[in-house]
Amino acid sequence: MFRSSLSTVARPVALSATRSQATRSLATAVPTNDANDTWGTKIITYDQLKPKLKNPDPNAVLIDLREPDEVVHGMIPNAVHLPITALADLLYPTLSPAEFKAKHGFTKPEKSQEILFYCKKGKRSAIASEIAERNGYKKIYDYSGSWLEWIDKEGLKQSIKAHWN
Repeated sequence: MFRSSLSTVARPVALSATRSQATRSLATAVPTNDANDTWGTKIITYDQLKPKLKNPDPNAVLIDLREPDEVVHGMIPNAVHLPITALADLLYPTLSPAEFKAKHGFTKPEKSQEILFYCKKGKRSAIASEIAERNGYKKIYDYSGSWLEWIDKEGLKQSIKAHWN
């Protein structure tokens, strides 16, 4: 009887999905700024991000959410580093603006400021985007292609691979 009841236990869909399917479903699960959506997170593509980097807006910040051991391989130009493990420093008033800048090396973004998140594959950026929105940040963008798409489209994949080996 015990064995038969185990066979009917539901299994998470992510276990049966491939890694790329899970990434796609997570990235597409983040709502867009549509009148029918609850959250206003916008997905930004490589082609939309590239011009923003050529003409940076001083009121926008591109945040790399990867951990320090991942960032040593490079960052998207004009990005600042805030590991996802330190996201609470951004969202909650645990640090004064001076303490935040001293700890992270950049000015803490205002809730009305444009914030673009990216990570390695787009999972952490999707999560951070939703959390930031739920905490009152108004202009959130998720670069869902993230670092792996960036190095591929910029032609940096081979030089990064050589550096890893």
